[in-house]
Amino acid sequence: MWAILIGAALLTAGIVLLFRPALDRRASDPHRTSQGGPTLEPRRQGLDFLGLTRNWLALVVIGAGALLLALGRYL
Repeated sequence: MWAILIGAALLTAGIVLLFRPALDRRASDPHRTSQGGPTLEPRRQGLDFLGLTRNWLALVVIGAGALLLALGRYL
């Protein structure tokens, strides 16, 4: 039972780690679009946020949590 609870906590913590850059971004600094309206989207969005070098810790935590959830019944 404890392995399942720890696995769920690790899985949740890993997801929060993945979304940390978006959660840390301040919503009080909107910039203008080409049409003139305010937007909260980043000025330049590439695919850098999907890279393994930025997200390796979160992916390891999610993997450990998923492993504990899958094998928690047998531990």
